[in-house]
Amino acid sequence: MLTQIWAHRGASAYAPENTLAAFGLAAEMGANGIELDVHMSRDGSLVVVHDEKVNRTSNGSGYVKDMTLAELKKFNFSEGSKAYPQERIPTLKEVYELIAQTDIKINVELKCDKIIYEGLWDKLIELEQQTKMQGRILYSSFNWDVLTKLLNVDNGAKVGLLYKTNIKTPWKYAAELGACALHPKYLFPLRTPELISACHERGFLVHAWTVNDPSIVQKLALAKIDAIITNKPDIALRVLHSLKENCNLN
Repeated sequence: MLTQIWAHRGASAYAPENTLAAFGLAAEMGANGIELDVHMSRDGSLVVVHDEKVNRTSNGSGYVKDMTLAELKKFNFSEGSKAYPQERIPTLKEVYELIAQTDIKINVELKCDKIIYEGLWDKLIELEQQTKMQGRILYSSFNWDVLTKLLNVDNGAKVGLLYKTNIKTPWKYAAELGACALHPKYLFPLRTPELISACHERGFLVHAWTVNDPSIVQKLALAKIDAIITNKPDIALRVLHSLKENCNLN
């Protein structure tokens, strides 16, 4: 299977991260998937934003958990972009509706690193079923406990273990938890490409983050990594196209 290109927070090198504009642009560029982050508002809405606070990416301030969806929607998440001057925080449902008519996969990262959103896992599975997106969603998190909670709700959910420290045998943890994929920082499969083949032999996919250097995209693709998560999906796709033309990628 060819390496896939997933747009990190959408095509975030060109449009405000985690916005409908960034996800739409990623689709236009031909990305195979998009990666996004989900938090929960005070009134239980699933919203797409990276940080626990809105300060960095909007003209507002405060914790997502302390505001209602209506309050969050008042802020501008354009990050000062002239090309996209008015961007509102999207709900996860709005992203699903945007992507529904494509064949793009969606990697939903549960942002429970600092704040545990009780019931988040229930709402995610409920939304996946309501929107008929089963089979197209892969959930990931650095907090593996919440992935266990999600699998307790739906043991058929697809789950990937995010990690940023070197683990010698990460497939053992994936097998124990019931995950189908590993999501390492790109440095680990880059330095030890045998990690990819070892995971494949045991039936696990490998999705590396976050790669913007074309030379690294090429190395990982030649090592047959399953997906590369990048802020620049257009550049990564050009690298893969070039490799394919030169018959180096099958």
